[in-house]
Amino acid sequence: MISINRAGAVLETLDRPDADPYLVRKTLEDIARVNARLGGCAAVRFGLRCLLKDLPAGLPIEILDVGAGGGDVIAHLKARLGRKDVRFLAVELHPVAARVCAGSGAVTLRADGARLPLRAGAVDVAVASQVLHHLDRAAIPEFVLELSRVARIGVVIADLVRSRFAAFWFPFLSRWMRLHPVTEADGVISLNRGFTRGELCAWLRRAGIEARVYRRPGFRLVAYWRTGVGNAR
Repeated sequence: MISINRAGAVLETLDRPDADPYLVRKTLEDIARVNARLGGCAAVRFGLRCLLKDLPAGLPIEILDVGAGGGDVIAHLKARLGRKDVRFLAVELHPVAARVCAGSGAVTLRADGARLPLRAGAVDVAVASQVLHHLDRAAIPEFVLELSRVARIGVVIADLVRSRFAAFWFPFLSRWMRLHPVTEADGVISLNRGFTRGELCAWLRRAGIEARVYRRPGFRLVAYWRTGVGNAR
């Protein structure tokens, strides 16, 4: 994740660097299952295919996943993106999550996603999956501009649609999927912190970004934009 300053707010497990390591690992395992079954990984894949559709299929691409959690999105993209010569780099701030991500085989930097230790244009594409709803809204413009700074081709953001309907039904789905109770509680918080399509567009415009934003299955939003920093290597 990234550094958070949300005074008085209820924090999710992955927002707390001092969280019980066992709970962090269980949460990451559950998130991977939810992403695989309920559209999280597919949303990122959709955004990347839109962004990269005009590039030659054999062109080497480096993708940075900021707030990578346990690395499940990277694993999914390696198997399902449908492009060869793709390299992945993960950034994760939470100490336990960073260890899990590195243990999954992903090249992982432990760093704050809002202050990436990378030069401008260091990677081809920057991805942030389900990170924005963890932020104070006012921090969103700075965060997305940091993603744009390091990405030569473009940026893909995937996040949650704010939905009372989904928040109401998620506990029932969680029990059917046998998720940990902490994951269930965090999932409801996340769904209540999501965005409407219009809200996400408005926050990106505050950063001077005109993105294409789509609603996708599983109460997902996907935004992507080209940075114009340069062409792929």
